[in-house]
Amino acid sequence: MSLRATWKGYLKLGEVVCAVALYTAVSTSERVRLHMVNRRTGHSLNRRFIDPETRKEVERADQVKGYEIASDEYVTLDPEEIAAVVPAGDKTLSVEGFIPCGEVDDLYFDRPYYLRPADEVSRTGFAVIREGLRRKQVAALARGVLFRRPRSLLIRAYAQGIVATTLNYDYEVRSVAEAFEDIPEVTIEGEMLDLARHIIDTRMGIFQPETFVDRYDDALADLVRAKIEGRKIAAPKEPARGKVVDLMDALRRSAGLSGKEGAKGEAATRVGKSSAGKSSAGKSSTRKTVARKAPARRAG
Repeated sequence: MSLRATWKGYLKLGEVVCAVALYTAVSTSERVRLHMVNRRTGHSLNRRFIDPETRKEVERADQVKGYEIASDEYVTLDPEEIAAVVPAGDKTLSVEGFIPCGEVDDLYFDRPYYLRPADEVSRTGFAVIREGLRRKQVAALARGVLFRRPRSLLIRAYAQGIVATTLNYDYEVRSVAEAFEDIPEVTIEGEMLDLARHIIDTRMGIFQPETFVDRYDDALADLVRAKIEGRKIAAPKEPARGKVVDLMDALRRSAGLSGKEGAKGEAATRVGKSSAGKSSAGKSSTRKTVARKAPARRAG
């Protein structure tokens, strides 16, 4: 496997233990990365910590973490003090129970990782756990210390391996009731609801992540390439936005119906498969190489 493991340890289910390796499933390394540069010299800038009172740079040996207890007043914590109270990890992800797949609200999903056997000896034990999850259509809840922090993980069978997703703690997920408490109750029925259903039915499709285009990253890649080649790049035109005067008329137009047609009429056109993915073919490879094409900086 070409990917580099970010963590190695053991997956434990009862008395079944197998060595596993954890790999980051989602990465932003292929995005166009911009650096802070001195406009006059072209040199990249270094980040330094400055004391706001003395205006002097603070040496690394004098940098310490602290918790603010009052305005500009902190309790400092040495690395040794933090290490002494943080639970020590034994490099084991211990399965504590099982739940039906889909039971966990995705608000609690933090970061996904690929989990696979770390050696040949562990392949059989790993396969037993994976197939057990798959056949019973359940996910396992496990606990362990990852990157010096105790974490809860949702473990699911995925293709030939396992996906382990770290979970947010309950206190980290903001209250849904508080977020939506001031939204008034609105009753929608009759033609409006029929039109909404019709729009959904005519545009129903399947999830195709390869058709999603990162327009921001593509625009940056095009801009960098244009600067390297010494040409100007035209700014994209603002999309036309029509004024919505009447909600019912907007629903009818979205459904492909004229303003006077009812919701039961058939839509004139149906939404086909997105061609966005095709138009962006080769963009990913462009992002990887665009910075490498820059000519060497000239002296003077």
